[in-house]
Amino acid sequence: MPLYTEPMWQALLDLLFPRRSLLGEEGEWITPFERQRLVFFPVREETALLRKRGITHLDRLVAASTYAHTPLLRRAIHTFKYGRIRDLDGELGQLIAESAPPTEILQPVLCPVPLHWMRRFARGFNQAERLARVVARKRGLPLRHLLQRIRPTGSQTRRSREERLTALTDAFRCTDHAVPKFVVLIDDLSTTGATLEACAKALKDAGVERVEGWVVAHG
Repeated sequence: MPLYTEPMWQALLDLLFPRRSLLGEEGEWITPFERQRLVFFPVREETALLRKRGITHLDRLVAASTYAHTPLLRRAIHTFKYGRIRDLDGELGQLIAESAPPTEILQPVLCPVPLHWMRRFARGFNQAERLARVVARKRGLPLRHLLQRIRPTGSQTRRSREERLTALTDAFRCTDHAVPKFVVLIDDLSTTGATLEACAKALKDAGVERVEGWVVAHG
């Protein structure tokens, strides 16, 4: 029988390293006031607009909001991903679930954007996977890991769109031969759309007919 239970360890961690909210309040990762400020302001880019932007494989992009419309969202995503605060997945995943369009005609399969194994090891988890689990539960949709990132691509933060597209060329492959017709990629953020586009290309090369991307924020 273990000497310490998980709640006891959590209490000790909270004592040594107090939880601080997005705005610095002590005691919890997110306060009711902060939760109210994480409102969704859905942004949708349909196929025609994506093609004008040079995105040729992704068929729709849906973001729960933008940083401009929800200023606290940037800090929430940064805290979730780089601060490794996994408990924020419920708040952020809920935003995707509430803002995504209905899917009555053809049910999609959710697929998280994968991390390279080295990045996942360093971070401890894949934020897209945790978000996808929340969306799958909230929307009643199946989740499958259809993609693998086959080489590290480095941080995309400071790269131009052209540099991102070059870095992500052939960075993903589909690992399943029995692919669904309709796949929705789940991720935390889309800026240029380069990552979602690279994933969509790998899926369509494998036979998927329609690929959408649902994200928390359009940066």
